[in-house]
Amino acid sequence: MSQQSSAKILVIEDDASTRNIFMDCLNCEGYYTMGAEDGLEGITQAQKHLPDLVICDVAMPKLDGYGVLTTLRQNPLTAITSFIFLTASVSKAELRKGMELGADDYLTKPTTIGELLKAIATRLEKRACLRSWYANTSAQKPVTEKVNPSIFPSAPELQEVFKFIEANYHQPITLCDVAQAVGYSPAYLTNRVGSQTGQTVNRWIVERRMVAARSLLQNTDQSVEQVANALGYQNTCHFSRQFRQHHGAPPQAWRKVQQKPSVPVLSMV
Repeated sequence: MSQQSSAKILVIEDDASTRNIFMDCLNCEGYYTMGAEDGLEGITQAQKHLPDLVICDVAMPKLDGYGVLTTLRQNPLTAITSFIFLTASVSKAELRKGMELGADDYLTKPTTIGELLKAIATRLEKRACLRSWYANTSAQKPVTEKVNPSIFPSAPELQEVFKFIEANYHQPITLCDVAQAVGYSPAYLTNRVGSQTGQTVNRWIVERRMVAARSLLQNTDQSVEQVANALGYQNTCHFSRQFRQHHGAPPQAWRKVQQKPSVPVLSMV
């Protein structure tokens, strides 16, 4: 049995049939599972068993999924637990709210067992990679050189944060990944970075990606989709939307403007 398949997974879902189906399937895959029928019970189970990953419905009695995530992120023992939301529908505002609270992923109902297993495997693999990265960097002598000073602010207390972003911005990293790598809860790291820089961790990730995006669009023939994939975006539309927000034009249109030869101005005599 692999290390990932022996991981502990908590399923918080008020619909008993859905909860039991998920747990049965995960048990068959070798995972150790626990279940909770509402948000309050889910918090109790999480703090008692300290799962590697939580799958949580959003709309639940007593306490919704956002309340569960907020509570877990405030507890040092569960602050960096991988967390996947399960919801019947999700708006852009709801998605943004969940990600700002520290969610790692969203699954929309109805979802297949294959989609569920893929999402779980992705999160657990990333968790293992982050643990390895942190263990290796912690064992090394701290470096003192500045990290991309033209991109990131000079904040000595945040150098590990920016160093991780610099090394991994081309991966699909989130606030939770950065927080886990530097050993803080997402909520604490958000407050710390915000108070010192005026921006969020996710904003710095996007800023670094946009610098790389401009370079790739100007200096290579890669398609917009290839550029998006190279920068850790799993959705090209998401990349294009963020690029347009930053530059006032979609990637392809911006590239054409940059490649347009300058026209000399003739003075009138």
